[in-house]
Amino acid sequence: MDQHDNDAHTPSFWRRPASMALVTVALIAGFYLLREHWGHVLGYWPYLLLLACPLMHLMHGHGGHGGHGNHAQTSQRTNNDKE
Repeated sequence: MDQHDNDAHTPSFWRRPASMALVTVALIAGFYLLREHWGHVLGYWPYLLLLACPLMHLMHGHGGHGGHGNHAQTSQRTNNDKE
């Protein structure tokens, strides 16, 4: 058995036990923090929702899924298209 083949396959960050434990602790801490401060969060909810719109526009940009760029139509006629 070749030892080099076993060492070449390292698990991704999300598959490592330490990172899974870190994510679990962060989720539990976030739950309790949100639970204790829910009244404050509800007060700012409309503002956070309105803030999400421009932030999503900035994060996604104009390049993905069609975007706003280059709407010019170019004619791609071949020699077979002659009339």
